[in-house]
Amino acid sequence: MSEPSQTGRPSRAMIVLAFGVIYTIWGGTYLAIRFAVQSIPPFWMAGARFLLAGSILYAFMRLRGTPPPLRHHWLSASVVGVVLLVGGNGSLSWSEQRVPSGLAATILAMIPLWMVLLDSLRKGGPKLTGRVAGGLVIGLAGVGILVGPARLWGSSRVDLLGAAVLIFSAFSWAVGSLCSRGANLPPSPFLAAAMEMLAGGAMLILLGYLFEGHQLHWRAISIRSMAGLLYLIVFGSLVSFTAYIWLLSVVSTSRVATYAYVNPLVAVFLGWVFGAESISARELLATAIIVTAVALILSHRPQPVAMAPDADGLPTLDEQQAMKIRGNGVTQA
Repeated sequence: MSEPSQTGRPSRAMIVLAFGVIYTIWGGTYLAIRFAVQSIPPFWMAGARFLLAGSILYAFMRLRGTPPPLRHHWLSASVVGVVLLVGGNGSLSWSEQRVPSGLAATILAMIPLWMVLLDSLRKGGPKLTGRVAGGLVIGLAGVGILVGPARLWGSSRVDLLGAAVLIFSAFSWAVGSLCSRGANLPPSPFLAAAMEMLAGGAMLILLGYLFEGHQLHWRAISIRSMAGLLYLIVFGSLVSFTAYIWLLSVVSTSRVATYAYVNPLVAVFLGWVFGAESISARELLATAIIVTAVALILSHRPQPVAMAPDADGLPTLDEQQAMKIRGNGVTQA
C-alpha cells in the first residue's frame, strides 16, 4: 500500500481489478453486516471493526515513517469519525437487524442525493440545476415506494423504524463527508482514515457498553457472525479502502463514483443468493428508481459523492480535492 500518486501509468488490469474490488467487496459489506449482527450487538460489532482496522492501518502508516498527527488533527478526526462512523455506519449496523441487507444498500444509495442537496444549501454552494433537482425528486419517489402502504403495491412494507434509521444514516454520512472537506486532518489520507476509525470505533464501543452490555454474550457469537466481522475488517475496511484511494489517484473522480449505483445492485443480488432475502417487484422497482436517480445526478455533476457507510467513511470530493480525501472507506458498509 502506498500513498496516492499521480506519477506512472498503471496497467489496465490493475485498474480493472481495483474497480472490481470496490464494486463487489463494498457491495458485499451490507450482507456481512447482516451476518455479523445476528449474534453480535451492532454497536459492539461496528466498534470492534473500526478499532481493529484503524489500529492496523495506523500502526502500518507510522512504521512506514508517516509523521505523527498533531493534537488538532486528532480533534478534527474525532469529529468527522463520530459523524461518519457512529451516525452513519453505526445506524446502518443497527438497522440491519430489521431491514434486509439489499434494501439497506438501496436506501443508502441516497447518500449522493443528500450531499448534492446539502451542498446547495450552504452559503456559496452550487445551485441546483433542473437535472439534479429532477434526480432528487426521483430518488425520493423511490424511497416512497419502499416505505409506502403495503396495500398500494401488493407486497409487504419495509420496517418503518429501520427505514427511518437508514435515512438518518445516509444523512449523517453526507454531513460528515461535507464537513471533512474543511477538516484540519493530516496530509496522509491513510493516516487520517485510521484516526477516524479509531475515534469512531471508540465511541461505538462506548455506546455498546452503555446500551448493549447485557446483549453481548461471547459464547453465543456464531461462526457466521465472526466471519462477517472479519470480512468487514479485512476486506471492507482495509482492502477496499486502499483500492478506493488508489483509484482516486489514477482515474477521474466521476468514474470512481460509479460504485454508488453499482453497490446497491450487488448487495441486492448477494442478499438474494447467500442471505435468502426475498426480492419483490416493489423492491426491484424502488431499487431501479433510486439507482437511476443517483446515476442521473452523478453523470451530470461528479463533485460531492460519499461512500455509503459500509465502506470506510471516505467522501468522494471534486477533482481538485480528490487527493485530499479524508478517511467510509470506512464506508457505509
